[in-house]
Amino acid sequence: MVAAAKLRRAQNAILAARPYARRMYATLAEIGRREGGAEHPLLQPHVQRDTLELVVITSDRGLCGAFNGNAIKRAAAYLAEQRGAYRQFDVAVVGRKAEEHFRRHRRPVAAWTGLGTVDYRQAVAIADHISKRYLAGESDGAVIVYNEFVSAIHQRPTVLQLLPFSPDAELAAAGGVPPYEMEPDAASLLNALVPNALEFTIYAALLENQAGEYAARMTAMESATRNTDELISSLTLQFNRARQAAITRELVEIVSGAEALH
Repeated sequence: MVAAAKLRRAQNAILAARPYARRMYATLAEIGRREGGAEHPLLQPHVQRDTLELVVITSDRGLCGAFNGNAIKRAAAYLAEQRGAYRQFDVAVVGRKAEEHFRRHRRPVAAWTGLGTVDYRQAVAIADHISKRYLAGESDGAVIVYNEFVSAIHQRPTVLQLLPFSPDAELAAAGGVPPYEMEPDAASLLNALVPNALEFTIYAALLENQAGEYAARMTAMESATRNTDELISSLTLQFNRARQAAITRELVEIVSGAEALH
């Protein structure tokens, strides 16, 4: 019941964020279309592809079925797919379950745990970490792995490229930015918009993952409650049968004894 109540709030947060994302990506796409020479360091791919940073998002707590396991498996599968493209892989984790898993296999370069309810400042901290490493040449790309909320019974493990940053084409097409004048210039707009868009992309992933966690926990607890009720019913039936058999046996013994005395 608690997870169901939190799920409704998480869904409302996702729906409220989507119009902002559409308009932001559409603005970036329009700047790129009109000002072909405008560039930003976070938009430019590195010539060398040595190190890829993987940001894996899970929950801090369990009791949500295969929710966390699916995200970790998707991250491991993606690392295997990119084995020939990069020489080194660094992992940053969000959530205690991811930290516990990767601490046994590889040391995370960064970890954020105990976050609770998603806050935009959390996305700012994660974006600041990966963008600093990308600009310093410590990584040549960054992707994020999270569970996308599809429905209350379906959460899809998703891999999304963060750096070099590329606006979502579908959301950009749906943004519908009208003609406008740019001041002071395209480069200044990109310097303000690109870091903000990166932060918001991470924030949206955190919201999706949080909604998926609540949905998975609600489904898992509902299934556990149903299984418990079925088990109680089965054990109660077995107990009543055993008690009835014992009573019947005692009656047979009493009647047999009476017949023997007679």
